[in-house]
Amino acid sequence: MRDLSPAEMKVFGQIEGLFRDICLKWGYQEVRTPTIESLHLFTSTGTLTPGMLGKVYSFLDWDGWSGERVVLRPDGTIPVARFYIDSMADKGLAKLFYITNTFIFEETGKENREKWQSGAELIGVKSVTADVELVILALEVLQSLGIEGVELRLSHAGIIRALLTRLGLSAEEQATLFDQILEGNTRALARLKPGDGGQKEALTLLLERKEKSTRFLREVKALSPELERPLNNLIKAAELLEALGYDYLIDIASGRGFEYYTGVIFQLSVGNKKIGGGGRYDALIPLMGGKDVPASGFALYLNQLMKLLKPKTELKTSGRKILIRAKADLPEILTEGFKLAKSLHGAGYSAEIQLGDEAPADLRWTIEIQDKAPRFRLTDRAKKKHFSAPSSAEIQQLLDKESE
Repeated sequence: MRDLSPAEMKVFGQIEGLFRDICLKWGYQEVRTPTIESLHLFTSTGTLTPGMLGKVYSFLDWDGWSGERVVLRPDGTIPVARFYIDSMADKGLAKLFYITNTFIFEETGKENREKWQSGAELIGVKSVTADVELVILALEVLQSLGIEGVELRLSHAGIIRALLTRLGLSAEEQATLFDQILEGNTRALARLKPGDGGQKEALTLLLERKEKSTRFLREVKALSPELERPLNNLIKAAELLEALGYDYLIDIASGRGFEYYTGVIFQLSVGNKKIGGGGRYDALIPLMGGKDVPASGFALYLNQLMKLLKPKTELKTSGRKILIRAKADLPEILTEGFKLAKSLHGAGYSAEIQLGDEAPADLRWTIEIQDKAPRFRLTDRAKKKHFSAPSSAEIQQLLDKESE
């Protein structure tokens, strides 16, 4: 876990503000959930893979002689699903977004254990249209940030689950293998015994194959009719994205991280760095004790995005930035300085009282409040011009005129 410096917070705020703006334009509403949640949210429903569950920060929240085991949230989606069950279940459709931190133990010490993410959840709709909307929303944010070289990978959890059922494994073995595949360990298939009728080889081939079109999915569908429904779902989503001008890569093994996915999954990356992802999780809310409500969502990883961005140049801020010089040993003048700063803030300027000897580097204007006439002296540092006025109202009029 680490601090974020003022320079890093500029980038963070840039991402946060743009993400919030785009989500609001798409009709999503912002929510914020607690940092601490009950452990059972992440264990009783089997929402996290064993690998993820072993990395959560958990402890006892004491209450008298007893205590409940709680966690620092390791994920953003599950708390939002809990919030929906508690507060919005009667509303049906809910379009929610959040900007939050998550906590995962990382034993090497090379990665942050506190990570920030911005995410959106579309609850109450089960359709390819909803899945594609989330993909487009995520890509719109990345495009607006100027992130280049984004790769979109598409998968479908239903395809993996359907193929695993054909291997003749127990439910427990299927769940374990599914978790390993989601965590990127496709070699786990090699440990299976032969004699499965070629199903292991077929699954291995499908997981290792990566294509930029849906053609091979149609070939698989012709050979495996039982996969028709999830394959059709993935094909429809991919073709809609293609019609909208988006490139993608079909990579069935790309849905890593969480075992609650049930449908279309997508991953976003730049080079070898994952910068976001999400998918459909229709079984999550029912497993958590809610109604049978479909849902899907995604998250963008702010820690990675911050490495790809530089702070935007402040276009007009420097031209409206003012330093007020008011002698601290003269209470009347200092009081007038604070009143002037407040008035300038209301007019849209950035104004501050000088506290030290050095002025900000990006400063254009200074206003000196004098203990003699004329009371106010305005200096344009850029044009090296000086103006005087007897009142704060008149000096602000001069400032407005010269700033045009």
